[in-house]
Amino acid sequence: MMKKESFRRILIRIFWISLVFTIGFSWVYIRYAVPDRLNLVVNEEEVFHFALPPGVTFESDSEEVVLKNASEIPQGMIRIERPDSVSMYGKNEGSYRVGMKFLGLIRMKDIQVEVVDGSYAIPCGMPVGIYLKSKGVMVIGTGQVTNDTGNVVEPAYGLLKSGDYIQTVDGEDLEDKNDLVDAVSASDGKTLALGIRRDGRRIEVDMTPVLAEDGSYKLGAWVRDDTQGIGTMTYVDMNGNFGALGHGISDSDTGELVDIEGGELYETQILGIEKGQTGKPGVMSGVIYYGKGTKLGEVKENTTEGIYGTVNHHFLDSIKTDAIPVGFRQDIHKGTAYIRSNVSGEVKDYEIEIQKVDYGSIQKNKGLVLRVVDEELLNLTSGIVQGMSGSPIIQDGKLIGAVTHVFINDPTRGYGIFAENMISH
Repeated sequence: MMKKESFRRILIRIFWISLVFTIGFSWVYIRYAVPDRLNLVVNEEEVFHFALPPGVTFESDSEEVVLKNASEIPQGMIRIERPDSVSMYGKNEGSYRVGMKFLGLIRMKDIQVEVVDGSYAIPCGMPVGIYLKSKGVMVIGTGQVTNDTGNVVEPAYGLLKSGDYIQTVDGEDLEDKNDLVDAVSASDGKTLALGIRRDGRRIEVDMTPVLAEDGSYKLGAWVRDDTQGIGTMTYVDMNGNFGALGHGISDSDTGELVDIEGGELYETQILGIEKGQTGKPGVMSGVIYYGKGTKLGEVKENTTEGIYGTVNHHFLDSIKTDAIPVGFRQDIHKGTAYIRSNVSGEVKDYEIEIQKVDYGSIQKNKGLVLRVVDEELLNLTSGIVQGMSGSPIIQDGKLIGAVTHVFINDPTRGYGIFAENMISH
């Protein structure tokens, strides 16, 4: 009897350990394998393919999103258990929820389902010169100053840090870094109250400028108020709104996303391409033409998914292609696709292979893994180079994404962002 009781306890422990492990594994797997958000075109059925563990069910929380199984029988609020594919049909535009449960009891995940009108955009692939003006004067870092007595001091150490934005001096707004230099020069060594934006919070820092050995007053901080570079225009929508790059513009020294006040797009000319090689990404070099007649648009946002704003008629007149449907992540599959780029001096489509589609990717601009297979592009660039970020990815006649990053150890491969992530940023 004692042996039987001991054996029964062991079995019970094994059962509970197995159950906890299964629930934990299923929760982690579902979290990363199934996206948090899906898009449906109103009155169109979309099919989603999920490889799910046993015991997982789908439930619609609204009659506006109808679930169907593989046999096309409408299910509505009825559960669909461990399907190889799930069809969803959105009756009306809006935001709804579809839940996922384990064993019909434990709520594992909520999927936000956005039912939207069909979306179209023009995939561009054209290089643009980008100028961004930061919101305040950005602190790059602090440094040492040799004062008028020959001593080396660091007045900003512990008071300012990389990524700070100086917005005001003694309550006066700063337009650019020249305003800051003028205010420090006019301080005559008196303490200044600096209005700082740090990690989204507003703080005030008191600093006393140091009289340097050259006779000028200094804070001992390196600052910047703008940034510029060359990137690729991804798309323009029917209202003249654009999205570009597929990732944000970060400061070259701090690595922080630049918090911008605004910016402009300008014509650019690619002058040369340094091919990529293992361990060293390639790069496109060029010149930006600043001027009234070369301006292409306004930049309004700099986000982790790219830069956004509006283009002018000058840019619209240069587009030689038509709008195509925007594909959702469920439309994307492994295999042949194309990237549109101007690396050769004219806009062309180059063949690529989509190797991986991470439907539940946490990093929004790394949902796709792609490989360049087009011989012409490989001969030009060896694959993906800096400056190609934002090149639109087209598959089955739909805009499905944009190139974002290159693999350091393999320039033929890189990451891409889903077009829906860019458009719904």
